[in-house]
Amino acid sequence: MLIVHKYGGTSVGSLERIESVASRVAKVKKEGNDLVVVVSAMSGETNKLIGFANHFSENPSKREMDMLLSSGERVTAALLAIALQESGVDAIAMTGRQAGIKTDSSHTYARIASIDPKAMQREIDAGRVVIVAGFQGINEDGAVTTLGRGGSDLSAVAIAASLKADACEIYSDVDGIYTTDPRIEPKAKKMDFISYDEMLELASLGAKVLQNRSVELAKKLKVKMIAKSSFSDAEGTVIGEESEDMEAVLVSGIALDKNQARVTIREVIDRPGIAAEIFTKLADEQINVDMIIQNASTDGKTNLGFTIPQSESSRAKAVIEAFDHDIGAMDFDDSVCKVSVVGVGMKSHSGVAATAFRAMAKESINIEMISTSEIKISMIIAEKYAGLAVRTLHNVYELDI
Repeated sequence: MLIVHKYGGTSVGSLERIESVASRVAKVKKEGNDLVVVVSAMSGETNKLIGFANHFSENPSKREMDMLLSSGERVTAALLAIALQESGVDAIAMTGRQAGIKTDSSHTYARIASIDPKAMQREIDAGRVVIVAGFQGINEDGAVTTLGRGGSDLSAVAIAASLKADACEIYSDVDGIYTTDPRIEPKAKKMDFISYDEMLELASLGAKVLQNRSVELAKKLKVKMIAKSSFSDAEGTVIGEESEDMEAVLVSGIALDKNQARVTIREVIDRPGIAAEIFTKLADEQINVDMIIQNASTDGKTNLGFTIPQSESSRAKAVIEAFDHDIGAMDFDDSVCKVSVVGVGMKSHSGVAATAFRAMAKESINIEMISTSEIKISMIIAEKYAGLAVRTLHNVYELDI
């Protein structure tokens, strides 16, 4: 079998943990498997490098930041290769460029355009374990690019697809995908299997185990993913294609995202195109808008409300202030959170939303905003009710049974 492993920053967070990863990789290799290992930077390393850059500039060049930040993964790759070589396993470390990863030119948030796997395949055929520095590639001009936070997951899935690997195993400090965060609800259960669509919703709604772009790519390229822990031998959770019998399960999980802010723009001049102008400017600044509510117009003016990541509030304020002639005032509320119910069974069952709303009402939790999709219901509520809401929904959908 050809297997791609990916190890996150916590899994390679110290020299001792890199040794532990080397032992795991050596065992899998000695069982007769071919292996490509994608690694992240050691935990804390990326933030340290950002701090170095900010010592010199509050707004450093994105091109130079890519050069700087990509070094963290290269350090891990080289150290793991050395550790494997010392244990008697032939291994070679590669940068994203050496692994054939080509991207577009969007520095700090590049997208993978193509992968030429010839160099990796040549080393695999020679019997070596290939260690690839994740999170990076090169653009058409040969400049180093990075894929954004969590980009090593994306590297691993893309490499698995290019090599036609049998599986892509994502290792972190948790042993799979749970029905909700076990730190909030101790009764949460690990799932043996979850569909791409459900995992994509959970990842985009706040679940931190997998990066949502990597799940999206895995679905598109039909890469079998397995979420595992590098600190145990538990089986993990398989992420794959939806099957018909999955619709018998009404709800698969509850997600919580506290990185939310509610923006309300009051007395917006209700003229054609004003909403398009505001949201286009926000998009140009790469500010992700989620839920949107617009009130009915009164006296030629309306109120416009929407949610954004809390971490993007300052940039959003600057954008909206530029519309001072078209708006009356704006409010930012960062004391909110988003709680979501996810499950493919919603496609074929009615009453799922009503159950959630009744459960919230019973606990006197006010729902401020709602958005839905075919397999998801998301609600904006006061952050102080976050834990209660998660536990209530987990119980009402009987996820702990």
